[in-house]
Amino acid sequence: MSVRWRLSLWYGLLSALTLIILGFVGYSFSVRQQYLNLDRVLIGSARLVETGIRASGRSYALETDTSGPARDGIVMVLRSYSLDGKLVSRSPSDPGLPPSDPQAPLTDPAKPAYYAVLPVPFGEVDDPRANTAFGTLSVEGQRWRRYVIEVSSDAGKRLGYVEALTPLGSLDNSARQLARVLLTVMGLSVLAVFLFGWWLAGSVLRPVERMMDAARGITRSRDLGQRIPTGKNQDELSRLARTFNDMLGSLQSAWDSQQRFVGDASHELRAPLTVLRGNTELLRRHPHLDAQERETMLSDIEKEASRMNRLVDDLLLLAQSDAGSTLKRSPVELRGIAAEAIRDARRLSGDHTVMLDAPDEPFMVSGEKDRLRQLLLILLDNALKYSPAGTGVTVSIRRAESHTILSVQDQGIGIPEDALPHIFERFYRVDKARSRKAGGVGLGLAIAEWIAAQLGGRLWVEQTGPQGTTFCLELQTEGEG
Repeated sequence: MSVRWRLSLWYGLLSALTLIILGFVGYSFSVRQQYLNLDRVLIGSARLVETGIRASGRSYALETDTSGPARDGIVMVLRSYSLDGKLVSRSPSDPGLPPSDPQAPLTDPAKPAYYAVLPVPFGEVDDPRANTAFGTLSVEGQRWRRYVIEVSSDAGKRLGYVEALTPLGSLDNSARQLARVLLTVMGLSVLAVFLFGWWLAGSVLRPVERMMDAARGITRSRDLGQRIPTGKNQDELSRLARTFNDMLGSLQSAWDSQQRFVGDASHELRAPLTVLRGNTELLRRHPHLDAQERETMLSDIEKEASRMNRLVDDLLLLAQSDAGSTLKRSPVELRGIAAEAIRDARRLSGDHTVMLDAPDEPFMVSGEKDRLRQLLLILLDNALKYSPAGTGVTVSIRRAESHTILSVQDQGIGIPEDALPHIFERFYRVDKARSRKAGGVGLGLAIAEWIAAQLGGRLWVEQTGPQGTTFCLELQTEGEG
């Protein structure tokens, strides 16, 4: 089967399905509401009679002539029965309906009235009262909807039954006629849509074929630098071609970025692997090394293995971010998390003073505890690495309207102006030699920025210079409690 046939058939089938769903929903809502409105009128009328009987033993509604339809077209018949089920009185609108057993609906309630034309369980009128029920009668080929109430006095004494009835013939015929009209309209619409789809598919496929030829050429040459001719038109196909070219540009950028990422990762892994391999070979060749020399080699192996483990963990986390992994947010207390991170940071460096500057009150934010702690440790680790010994690092927390802002301020030499746009890029280091000596590989701030974005926040450099650098983290404030 050709693509043109398939497009036409799919277009026709989807359109038919849409029309059927819309038609069914519209038909169901309209028909159901009309029948349920009748039920509500029956309930109101029967309760009016019940109120009169309970108050004075009779009801003026039973004496009112309602033989003609009301303004809304509803014909109402009202009747009362004694406790033994005998007909006591009826409204003048009763066309001579035979007496019925008022106890029957209470014992075996009928399904919603719309079931005859719409056999779908969409629910019915909710009547919380006990000793009430709906029923259905068939008189001379026409359905009558009935509603029965068992009347009791305030003292609980049973007084009899009240019945309200209305004919359903006109509504049944209208519902069936509406269904036939909808089916006819949907059939004609599907045919028209199929013919239009056949014509549209033919006209659309011609320029698409040209685009396919160009795409095949790019595939054969594996040259992502090629582009599809777009022409001067501003129609959908021209925009599609431009979008395709944009996608090729994005793929080319992603491919180049991946190649750089793989190259940087390989370079960073090569150094610790070289140390591990060299030390293990020396230990194997010289098993009788001096104890101190042996301990130094083992310490280097442990240090490089730990560094490589952190690098692999960071790479895995970034790979998860590239795959679209998301973090689940919940209300967490930021001041406590900051205090924990500061305690850990103090153990990392005993040559610096790390302080928390925040009111002694809870700061509830939208976040994830472990990742927030990881983000703060990254900022504190950077501040400690690039601050002179004996200086201090201050962590501050403050409120700003609907947000909470945490800042980490150090007293380092600052970040060069030309490096600021790149500090959140992967493997970017302002001073590569100094960074490697400090144990960094340029992934920390990239991870911190990803965590901040995942938590609905923002991470940026507020100020930097010879007096130090301040990183700020903005998070959504949550209600306390």
